[in-house]
Amino acid sequence: MHLHNIELRDFGAYRGKQSLDLRVQPGRPIILIGGLNGCGKTTLLDAIQLVLYGPRARCSGRGSRSYDSYLRESINRKADAAEGSEIALEFSVVVDGHEKHYRVVRSWRLSGKQLKEHLNVLVDGQYDRILSDGWPDHVEDILPLEVASLFFFDGEKVESLADPERAAAVIESAVHSLLGVNTVEQLRTDLLALQRRQRLSNEDQALIDQIRAQEAEHEAATVYVADLTQTLGSTRSRCDRLQVRLNKVEKSFMRAGGKLFERQKELEGDRAAVADRLTSERQALRSLAQGPLPLLMLPQQLATLRDQAEREKEADDAARVVGVLEERDAWLLDQLPASVPAAARTALKRKMTADRNKRESSAELKHSLDLPPDTLQQLSALNEALTRDASRARELLRESAGTADQLDTADRLLASIPDQGLIKDLVEERSEAMDALAVAKDELRRGEEQLAEARGRRDRIAADLERAQQKRIKTLIEVEELERIVTYADKARDTLEKFGAALLRRHISRLEVAVLQSFKALMRKTGLIHDLRIDTDKFNLTLADSDGEAIDPARLSAGERQLLAISLLWGLAKVAGNRLPSVIDTPLGRLDSRHRQHLVDRYFPNAGRQVLLLSTDEEIDEKLLARLKPSLAHTYTLVHDDTTFTTTVEPGYWWTAGVPHAA
Repeated sequence: MHLHNIELRDFGAYRGKQSLDLRVQPGRPIILIGGLNGCGKTTLLDAIQLVLYGPRARCSGRGSRSYDSYLRESINRKADAAEGSEIALEFSVVVDGHEKHYRVVRSWRLSGKQLKEHLNVLVDGQYDRILSDGWPDHVEDILPLEVASLFFFDGEKVESLADPERAAAVIESAVHSLLGVNTVEQLRTDLLALQRRQRLSNEDQALIDQIRAQEAEHEAATVYVADLTQTLGSTRSRCDRLQVRLNKVEKSFMRAGGKLFERQKELEGDRAAVADRLTSERQALRSLAQGPLPLLMLPQQLATLRDQAEREKEADDAARVVGVLEERDAWLLDQLPASVPAAARTALKRKMTADRNKRESSAELKHSLDLPPDTLQQLSALNEALTRDASRARELLRESAGTADQLDTADRLLASIPDQGLIKDLVEERSEAMDALAVAKDELRRGEEQLAEARGRRDRIAADLERAQQKRIKTLIEVEELERIVTYADKARDTLEKFGAALLRRHISRLEVAVLQSFKALMRKTGLIHDLRIDTDKFNLTLADSDGEAIDPARLSAGERQLLAISLLWGLAKVAGNRLPSVIDTPLGRLDSRHRQHLVDRYFPNAGRQVLLLSTDEEIDEKLLARLKPSLAHTYTLVHDDTTFTTTVEPGYWWTAGVPHAA
C-alpha cells in the first residue's frame, strides 16, 4: 500500500482545503511534517484513520464521544457547518500483480439538526457505487484495522506495547493477520465446513423417505385414475343406452304428432294472429267500398258525364264572349287605315261575322243536366280517388287471399294435433327419458373433469418421483467421491494444522530475531538485552541478559520501553516485508539525544517503503534534520494562527530556507 495524497477541508484546525503530497521515491521513504503542539499533527493522523475506517477509526481526539458528536465537533469552527468537512485520501494497492489506484472521500455536514455523512470510493478514476456501499468490508482486505493500529501510532503512547500482556495481544494479532497465519486457520475452518457439508449430503435417508412417500402417492394416484376411468366408462355406457331410449321415444312421439302437440299453444297463437289479420284486411276492404269505389262499375256513365260537362262549359264561355266580340270587331274595322282596299276590308268583316255566328250557335246548347261550373274539377278529383282506392283494393284482396290460405293451413295443423289423452303417456315417457339423459351427461362431464385432474396430479407426482430417483441415483454415484473428499479433507486439515504450527514457529523465530536486532540497533546500552523470546502459545515477550536471566520490562526506563515497543513494530514490519506505510506521531518523545540519533539514523530510513513523521521542532531539530535529509521525499510545516485558531500546510520544514516559522 502506497499513500499518494491527502486533502483536508475544514477538518479540525485545518481551515479551507489543505493538501499534502505523500508520494515517495526509492531511497527517500520519509515525509517529514513539522508542527508545534496543538497545530494538528495528531489530527492529521486521525484524518488518515477516519477516512479509511469511519466510525471504527481509533481517533485520539474522539475519547468517549459518540461518532456523531465527534464528526460535528470536527468541523472547523470558522467553516459553514452546512458545507461541513471533507477528507480525501489517495493511495495505490498492488492486487494480483496489477496496481489499483483508490481515492476515498469521506464528507459530512449539518442539515438542520441532522448530520449527513457521505462516502465515495473511486477506483482508477471511476466511481464505484458497490464498493462505496461495501467499503467497511473491502478496507479490511486492504489494511485490516488491527494491523493499521501497528503502523499508524503515537510515539509517546507506543511505550505501552512494552507491557507483556499488551505486547502479547499485539504480537498475536500481527502474526495472525499480518503474517498470514490466520489464512492457514481459515483454510482449516473451510475444510471442516466442507466436510460437514459432504457428510450432510451423504445423509440421504430423507431423500429415500421422500421417494417412498412419492411412490406410495403415485400408486394411490394411479389406482384412483383407474377407478375413475372404469366409473366413467360405466357412465358413458349408461348415457349411450339412455340416448337410444330417448331416440326411440322421440320417434314414437313424432309419429303420434308430438311435435304438433308441443306446439299447440304456439299454433293456436299463430292462428289467432292470422285470423285477426284477415279480419283487419276485410274491414279495410269494406271501408273502401263505403267510399267512391263502387263508381268504378259505371265507367260509361262517368265518361258521358265528363263530355256533357265539357260542352256546357264551352257554351257558357261562348255566351259570355259573343257580345264583346261584335263591339271589338267594329272597333278593329274602324282602326283600319284608309289605304286598305275595300275588298280587303269586306273580306275581313265576313270572317269576323262567321266567327261570331259559330260562337252563337255553340252558346245555344241546351243544359240538360244543369251541372255546376266546377264539375270538371270534381270529376278530376274523383278520378284520382278512384285510381288510388282501386290500387289499394287490389293489394288488400291479394293480402286477404294469402291470409285466408294461411288461416286454412293453421286450421289444418290444429285439426291434426292429437288429443291430450292419446299422447299423454308418450309426453311423460319422453320427459323422463330426457331428464335421465341430462343427469347422466352431467355425471359424465363431472367424471371427465375429475379424471383429467387426477391424471394431471398423477403425472406431476410421477415427474417429481423421477427427479427424486435421478437425484438418488446421482447421490449414490457421488457417495464414493464424497467419501474420498471427506477422507482427504481430514488429511489436509491435519497437514494444515502442522503447517500452521510450523509457519507460526517460523514467523515467531523470524520475529524474535528481527525485534532483537531492531532493539539492539536502537539501544544505547548494547549489552543490556542479550536474548528475546516469544512464546508460541500465549505470545508472551521475554527478555534475557547475557547470563540468561529474565529481565522484567518494568526495570527498563521509559525511553528504553519506548524503544522496545518501536523495535517490536519495526520487527513486525521487517517480517511482513515493509509493504505498508508507517505513520508515526511524536516519534522521539521521552528519548535522550543518543537514542534519538539511533532512531533517525537507523530506524526511520528503514521503517518501511513509506514513513510519515509528525514531529515538533524539539524532536527533529536542525541537527537531526540534516541527518534525515538524504532520506526525505517531502517536508511540510503545519502553521497555526493563534488569532483565528486555524492551521495551514506550508511546504518545507523549520530551518529550511524560505519556510516561515509557525505563527
